[in-house]
Amino acid sequence: MKTVVQCDFDGTVTEEDTSFFLLDTFAQGDWRALLREYKAHRISVGEFNTKAFAMVKADKATLLKALEGNVKVRSGFQELVNYCLKKGFRLVIVSNGLDFYIQAVLKGLGLKNIEVHAAQASYHPEGMEVQYVGPDGTRLDDGVKEAYTKSFRKLGYRVIYIGNGDSDIAAAKYAHHVFATGDLLAYCRENNLNCKPFENFLDVVRELNLM
Repeated sequence: MKTVVQCDFDGTVTEEDTSFFLLDTFAQGDWRALLREYKAHRISVGEFNTKAFAMVKADKATLLKALEGNVKVRSGFQELVNYCLKKGFRLVIVSNGLDFYIQAVLKGLGLKNIEVHAAQASYHPEGMEVQYVGPDGTRLDDGVKEAYTKSFRKLGYRVIYIGNGDSDIAAAKYAHHVFATGDLLAYCRENNLNCKPFENFLDVVRELNLM
């Protein structure tokens, strides 16, 4: 059965949320008030990112420069990439984060060819603009991860999902196998959603070998 490994980025591939670091560093306004609204499910992820990154006036080069030395990748990620290549699995990053920094972090690891679906960013003196595009090419305001999981299943893939947060819950419910840490793991345990806990990607590779 053809297999896709759908992996979140912030808090999953990375140990911390990269977008939060950028917003803390560059946002000219109270972006964390918006975060509280999002976490309380009063606004969508699309609305959160649109309004929060509108507070960022810096250009792409400045943002990427600030990330240098400030993004820690969870151990074992290279081993997961190698394992997927060896097994012929399609590894895809699907993230609520922004495409430009995800691609920059992957490039810094020497991994320029990994498929990435995330918010598309553009830069303007009056503030950044971000938008999400679903697997069918239409613009989405929410549910990007879930849309891709459903799309992969429709294409006949076995979906292995790796994530850490609240925003991974809906997508994980449609996956065949789930690897969870953080808030996603807590949700799975509280709601009897079958998953495998992980601390690093070596844990994931070890479990994949047993499937």
